Amino acid sequence: MNAAQQQAQDELEWLDLELADLPADLRWREWMNRIEAVIFASALVVPRDVVQKVVGKDASIDLLIEDIQADLKGKPYEIVSVAGGWMFRTRTQYATAIRMAADIDDKQHDFTQDEMAVLCAVAYHQPIDRAGLAELFGKEINRDLLGRLRYKRLIGIGPKSPRPGAPHTFVTTLEFLATFDLQSLRDLPELDIAVDENSERGTV
Repeated sequence: MNAAQQQAQDELEWLDLELADLPADLRWREWMNRIEAVIFASALVVPRDVVQKVVGKDASIDLLIEDIQADLKGKPYEIVSVAGGWMFRTRTQYATAIRMAADIDDKQHDFTQDEMAVLCAVAYHQPIDRAGLAELFGKEINRDLLGRLRYKRLIGIGPKSPRPGAPHTFVTTLEFLATFDLQSLRDLPELDIAVDENSERGTV
């Protein structure tokens, strides 16, 4: 453990979670503020166990989140539940204004047809290796395409495949769930991935 990690651990140990000296209403408000601050500061989904670290053991996380969401009504941003945790998002009606004012684009969520097809194949058949993808599509899958999906943190490395040579497999990530507003893979819609049997063999 380095010095920064040790300092963070020491601070956590000194954090008063129960806030027993505060009246009930002020204790609740402080727990709300802590949770909101933690979620606001994170660019990724904040899971329940992380939220639980900053409030008392008897605090109801779900009720606290509901009260925070109520406070944010009328604001251009909100706390949303995704992938088993929470994150801040700007409301969709302000997306155009944000892009125009801050020159923010959505390139990280723009997918080619091939990228979306492979992403769907990984989502519905994971863990799946490159050979498995080739069997699905009837053609080899370009390594650069898989690399782009990994760069976008939508897929990651899964367990070794039982195939000879034990190649690694691909699986979806929490970022995938957050991007498509899914709580879990069980929320994936029913989908048949159709492969064009008449397509020329080549590389996707």
